[in-house]
Formats: sequence, C-alpha cells, structure tokens
Amino acid sequence: MIITAHRTSLGEAGRLSIGFYTSFSAGTLRTTLQDFRQRFPDVKFDMVEKPRTGLMSALRSGALDAAIVTGDSVRGDSGTLPIWSERILLGLPEGHPLSGQETIYWTHLVGETVLLSQCGQGRELEELLISKFVSSEDRPRIERHEVNPSIIKSLVGVVPGVTLILESDMGAKISGLVYREIRDSNGSSRIGYSVCWREDNENPALANFLNLLRERYPSPPAA
Repeated sequence: MIITAHRTSLGEAGRLSIGFYTSFSAGTLRTTLQDFRQRFPDVKFDMVEKPRTGLMSALRSGALDAAIVTGDSVRGDSGTLPIWSERILLGLPEGHPLSGQETIYWTHLVGETVLLSQCGQGRELEELLISKFVSSEDRPRIERHEVNPSIIKSLVGVVPGVTLILESDMGAKISGLVYREIRDSNGSSRIGYSVCWREDNENPALANFLNLLRERYPSPPAA
C-alpha cells in the first residue's frame, strides 16, 4: 500500500480521465495514448467521447482531467496546449469526376453537395468550408445530417454528394469511398487540436500526460 501510494503521488499509478471527439480508429490520439500506456502501464484511462460543449462542461466540473478539442479553448481557470493538427480530406464515391485528381482545391467544390454531420467536428468543418468562399453564391450546397461523423462516410454513394473528413477518420474503410487531399493556395488544409485542463487539477497522472504531450508536440520557437 505504501509503494502504491508513493507511485500514485508520482503519477505512475492512478486514473486519468480524458475527453475527446476525434476519431479513435487511427491517427495521433491513438498513438499518443499508446505511448503514455507504455510509459505508465499502471495509470488507468477513463475515456469519454462528447461534443465540444459537453467536454468543456465536464472539464469545468472536474469530471474530466483533460479534454482534447479542435482549436483553442482558453478560459481563466484552464490551461491550453496546442498539440497536433490533421489534414482535411475529401471523401467521394468511386467514379466521381473529381476522383481522378490526386489533388483537389476548394474551388473544385463549386456546384457540389457536401454532406456534413451536425455532431463532432461537423460544425468546425462547415465553418472552415464557408470561410474558403468569399461569395455565398459560389459555395457548395451544404446538407446537414444529425448523425455521427462516421455515418456520414457511409452515406456517400447512397445520398448524392461528397463529404469532408479528417485524416484520422481514414482508419475505417468504407467500400466505394475514395479520399483525396483538399488544398488551398498555401498547401494542405488542416485543423489544429489542443488539450485543455483545469489549472487547479492536482492529479499527478495529468502532469505526466501533459509532459508527454509537450515532449511529443513541442511548440515552435517564437519568431
């Protein structure tokens, strides 16, 4: 018991509750948690998937130790650390006129119908899509569905249209669906992620988790 208590005080044992709403099938979140588990095998994870607002509410109430969300969510009582970013891809059915192009630009979506989820990252993807077009008349038609983002991929080819996904969503293969990187004049289009936590959280396992994130995703040097 003494040894266990000592290891818990060092963050080498105990529990860590992490909220997220990114794909877990592949990508950076999965490999990050695998790395942490290898270093601290006696820290147990409590994983919680919720919409962004639900994650931030749970973080404020103390139900979560950390929340991984898109963008920055700085509050007076929380810390925020930018971590990774993911490329945005276009998911489209085989045989679609754009499927023969290796690189697709946002302007290629004029006249298309884009299927988006109203859950998870769907709202962020919609905001990004809108920001890429100066005139509302040039924007593609947006068709919203109140389903999980993973279901949206399955709708492509059944419901006329294409969809936007993050590269971590490529882990689950859908028959008849192809992916193409979508770009603008600056190159790949990406969405950034941050980890948020309460500054008054004294869970030692959280401190070790944040140290791992700082090690894996160091901030770029100041200009």
